[in-house]
Amino acid sequence: MSRRLALAAAVLLVLSGAASAQDRQLRLTPPEIAALTQGGATAGTSGVTGIHTTVLYGDPTKAGPYTIALWAPPNMRIAAHSHRDNRTAVVVSGVWRFGYGRKADGALVKILPPGSFYSEPAGVDHFAMTGPEGASVYISGFGPTSTDYVEAANAPKP
Repeated sequence: MSRRLALAAAVLLVLSGAASAQDRQLRLTPPEIAALTQGGATAGTSGVTGIHTTVLYGDPTKAGPYTIALWAPPNMRIAAHSHRDNRTAVVVSGVWRFGYGRKADGALVKILPPGSFYSEPAGVDHFAMTGPEGASVYISGFGPTSTDYVEAANAPKP
């Protein structure tokens, strides 16, 4: 399974289109990614408390390709939002409950186990939830990115 996930992450990096071959030369094992996540994780553009985001490649705040590792704790709900850039993602661990729509509605969720792939098209509202196991997802896009909540009241407060 981990070989398939590593291949999927590599494909995401290639599809995001780096500037030069040397810029694409990156090799990270799961323990190395875990160490990065432990050392420099932030809430990322979502701003949601409890979510840990680590930049694996590029810079999501600047123009160019990026990949982030996102970890969401158990029983987390991420309100409906969109991003200004097209994104693709691979579920690495746990179960990610993902749906498209202007409201986080469990009836619209598709359950995505490890190895699943999905897209977040620019400007398309979507939401996510975790169950008792939490989830880890690798997301790639072309920055700069943003997180724009459908309802301003759902946006995390600084």
